[in-house]
Amino acid sequence: MRQGKPTAEQRKFLLDLARRTLSEVVNYKRFPKVDAAEVPQELRESRGCFVTLTEEGRLRGCIGDIFPRRPLFQAVVYSAAAAAVADQRFLPVRPDELDQIEIEISLLSLPTPLEFKSPEELLDKLRPGIDGVVMRVGPKQATYLPQVWEQIPDKEEFLRQLAEKAGLERSQWRNPKARILLYQAEAFQENSH
Repeated sequence: MRQGKPTAEQRKFLLDLARRTLSEVVNYKRFPKVDAAEVPQELRESRGCFVTLTEEGRLRGCIGDIFPRRPLFQAVVYSAAAAAVADQRFLPVRPDELDQIEIEISLLSLPTPLEFKSPEELLDKLRPGIDGVVMRVGPKQATYLPQVWEQIPDKEEFLRQLAEKAGLERSQWRNPKARILLYQAEAFQENSH
């Protein structure tokens, strides 16, 4: 797959794996058993990914790896489990919610540093709806997937909320020491593959 688009079969495999993970973790507090030999070779390559859970259109959990840290199928398992029970913005998903939860998986390209000399140049270079953004100031960091532009289309507000998500003052996106990395995401949901 090499950072490319997954096939319909690969998307289905990953979504089914995320759904199985959700069920196992929420109902039985365990990861599903996955035989790596049965996983398509392309899904054994390391890749950054996020799993987003929504309930009636509202965010219910979203966790992932910005950078490739483990084989993609394992990243989906860990991210789905963490989104269900470890996203500190939400209470853990309950068994009676599982039928209402919708799953979206975002496969990330490798984040690359964005060069800019001023806050204005940064704003000019951002591409709403296309770029996922990682903001780093010192040891603090946060990211928004490209899909977040749908909720926050204003570039300055997007960066203010991203700084806040990182535990920074909202104006810190203007800090000359702020580092910005961009990536793109291939996102797919259940019933849309």
